[in-house]
Amino acid sequence: CRRGGSLACMAYTMGSGRDAGPALGPALGPQHCITKVELSVCCASLLDRDVASKSDPFCVLFQEVDGSWAEVWQVAAFAFLVRRGLGERGRGMEAGKEGRVKHLSRTETAVNNLNPVFGVKFQVDYHFEEVQKLKFAVFDEDKCSSQLYEHDFLGEFICTLGVIVSNKKLHRPLVLANGKPAGKGAITITAQELSDNRIITLSMCGRKLDKKDFFGKSDPYLEFHKQGEDGKWMLVHRTEVIKNTLDPVWKPFTVPLISLCNGDVDRNIKVLCYDYDNDGGHDFIGEFYATVTKMNEAQNSVEVEFDCINPKKQKKKKNYKNSGVIILKSCKITRDYSFLDYILGGCQLMFTVGIDFTASNGNPREPSSLHYINPLGSNEYLSAIWAVGQIIQDYDSCVSVPHADNTPHVRYGVSSSARSVLSLTELQDKMFPALGFGAQLPPDWKVSHEFAVNFDPTNPFCAGVEGIVQAYSTCLPHIRFYGPTNFAPIISHVARFASQAVQQDRASQYFTLLIITDGVISDMDETRDAIVQAAKLPMSIIIIGVGNADFAAMEFLDGDSSVLRSYTGEEAVRDIVQFVPFRDFRNTSVIVPLANSTAEATGRGGVVR
Repeated sequence: CRRGGSLACMAYTMGSGRDAGPALGPALGPQHCITKVELSVCCASLLDRDVASKSDPFCVLFQEVDGSWAEVWQVAAFAFLVRRGLGERGRGMEAGKEGRVKHLSRTETAVNNLNPVFGVKFQVDYHFEEVQKLKFAVFDEDKCSSQLYEHDFLGEFICTLGVIVSNKKLHRPLVLANGKPAGKGAITITAQELSDNRIITLSMCGRKLDKKDFFGKSDPYLEFHKQGEDGKWMLVHRTEVIKNTLDPVWKPFTVPLISLCNGDVDRNIKVLCYDYDNDGGHDFIGEFYATVTKMNEAQNSVEVEFDCINPKKQKKKKNYKNSGVIILKSCKITRDYSFLDYILGGCQLMFTVGIDFTASNGNPREPSSLHYINPLGSNEYLSAIWAVGQIIQDYDSCVSVPHADNTPHVRYGVSSSARSVLSLTELQDKMFPALGFGAQLPPDWKVSHEFAVNFDPTNPFCAGVEGIVQAYSTCLPHIRFYGPTNFAPIISHVARFASQAVQQDRASQYFTLLIITDGVISDMDETRDAIVQAAKLPMSIIIIGVGNADFAAMEFLDGDSSVLRSYTGEEAVRDIVQFVPFRDFRNTSVIVPLANSTAEATGRGGVVR
């Protein structure tokens, strides 16, 4: 359960993907002074908070927002995930468990280590014209919890991003909350501008590595280092650990080329192979040097082999050949297009709302109900619709249209048979389907888990966010709240549209489903399966929990603590669900966290071709 300490948690890798890029139009308007910056962190002489061993540190990045510290959200590169979509096994930026960084800025945990060199990097947008105040806080992991108060505080350092960028490499002492020194603890932060959008995907394995364990073989993993301007080697990437083998096969991983070699394909890269030990005292197996130019020879089923050399053994043994061989099975260099690249290239976000009308919400005529519209004309459902809808609608300029027999067609591929149920109004921009579930509908009062909130099953579209709000308010008096709380029908509904978009030649549409609900899900097995299947499509899901119910099931679907699997055991190829509990922001502005969630859910998804 340890975030970075277990064998499964050693890696900071990103899944591989297909080489595909958007068809970009001309640049629009002036360019803002924004640069993507990667921050690498290492610490030295940290406080030892553990009795029987050393501390297990991890670092958290905060940014000052309106005078308060907020943990930074890391949004995975939109286009990077594009190429991982259909049929790929990558599941996102990984810090420990595969694909399971919640895109909050936290490193992996360094087990039993007072001088950690963290493999997870922080990526932040550097706004030249703004003062961006950052705080790097270091904790000793004590429990399997995402709550920072559950862990021992080891110290922090506060500065502006501008200071880090101007210094490129900053070494400073850590201080405690009271301002006193955190012992001899220190932090070093190195900045790297990510102006080169090339990424490199490597697939590697080993053969006949040295045996390091007394009762077993070895537990090998690789580390990739680049040489800094000061001549020192800096960790760039660490693979996962492969247990008890001398012939490991590591999962393919992807890193920015600028991170690996500063974009210089002829720059030396040092690769070290270690045998993982639970106590943190990893045994050195060997090393080799390579350039991207050499690595790039691994093309078209041609493998490149490197002797893994232990210099000490090489000096002592006359007949020493190597400590095994590291094999580069394939190397692929592609470009990591940004979210903005896809938007400028014509990709549109297709927004659908799913609203929970189950009886657990309470009678909408009574103030205690979550659906009760107060004198100000609002409730938690409406607040959530406004918060997410206002973000999405700016990127939506076409609609999905249902066929007369309820099979989906995408607007640009509407067939002649589908046109019979369309009008010019339906083809206007910013038309959003609004669906409800869990209510009994007139006239026969049968329960429906997939009905048009405007009561028009052939045209469930509403004109903008205002149209959704109006349709929602109008339907409340005409339905009976019932149950159960089933998500699968609505998820499958949107997935049918998304599957049509996959058939197109260009990455033109990406589907975002907003589900607003008050409680425990009833069809968990069916929902898990629907999400696993939807993860193969250009689609993301935002779930907003309103009220004070137990949302453990929603957190589970979010997939941040473990890989989501269907009830048959199939793993989701991507993490497409983002859960936000509305109550956490009830007394503050909900716009910012929901905006972050919209960007995160959409950014993690990518456009599947």
